[in-house]
Amino acid sequence: MWPNGTSLGPCFRPTNITLEERRLIASPWFAASFCVVGLASNLLALSVLAGARQGGSQARSSFLTFLCGLVLTDFLGLLVTGAIVVSQHAVLFDWRATDPSCRLCQFMGVIMVFFGLCPLLLGAAMASERYLGITRPFSRPAGASQRRAWATVGLVWASALALGLLPVLGVGRYTVQYPGSWCFLTLGAQPGDVAFGLLFTLLGSLSVGLSFLLNTISVATLCHVYHGRAATQQRPRDCEVEMMAQLTGIMVVASICWMPLLVFIAQTVLRSPPAMSPSGQLSRATEKQLLIYLRVATWNQILDPWVYILFRRAVIRRLHPRLSARPRSLSLQPQLTQRRPGPLS
Repeated sequence: MWPNGTSLGPCFRPTNITLEERRLIASPWFAASFCVVGLASNLLALSVLAGARQGGSQARSSFLTFLCGLVLTDFLGLLVTGAIVVSQHAVLFDWRATDPSCRLCQFMGVIMVFFGLCPLLLGAAMASERYLGITRPFSRPAGASQRRAWATVGLVWASALALGLLPVLGVGRYTVQYPGSWCFLTLGAQPGDVAFGLLFTLLGSLSVGLSFLLNTISVATLCHVYHGRAATQQRPRDCEVEMMAQLTGIMVVASICWMPLLVFIAQTVLRSPPAMSPSGQLSRATEKQLLIYLRVATWNQILDPWVYILFRRAVIRRLHPRLSARPRSLSLQPQLTQRRPGPLS
């Protein structure tokens, strides 16, 4: 517990911010508009996904299941965290008076970590699925693609939730962050804080790195098939190129939005001398940086659905009508293996 001289819970660090400063920083109209735009974007993507999942190959059905899990995660993340943040900005309630036992802060910390890690882990899972589908088309049974995809989404959710619960179990701490409107992991020098901060950073960074590696190999394989000797007969199907374009866009958005925050967390918890004083205070510059990087990371939940919406074949063909006239083939699989013919999985 911090030396705050009261019986308040362990989520309250010493802060030095006035109510007027909070009003200037925490605009309820900006927060509400941000959430409304994000929720509307994800609802639009879910409606488009509902129509796209009718029919299609098993590979595409599996990919759309992952996309549905990603968009649903982004939607719920904006809905739950937005409800807390917008309410706090609108009322400017005193967190110490409203939540002296830190239960709301613990809940918000868990969901911040959960909804932060899920898109990165799902991006890595989608990259792995497409890598196996393109480079190892016979390595998996074809009959249970959709069930396997939903099971993987469930496993990602469970893993992210388990990590988010670690501070509740004593590994690390969730504390109220500047300007007093949200809770997140503590950038302190205590072993638990350092371990949890590095674990969060490591999992997020590994997910982004794995996505980059597997997507690069998958795109290179598609390019090899496209420009191979039999390219005129065995070009990749439009849906295969579409899936890789969408997946690459999701990876780029996640990298731009999340890597600054992940790097900042790692640098701060490993800083020597420690960035946080023994009393729990951070410099105002560090607190503002954390807030900025968090806001940048939150844009991931708004941009993800637009990557899917804008990178669909129907949209691309409208922008580039010539693409609809190019010859198409049934599969790229003959170029990848000579063992036996079959659909791409």
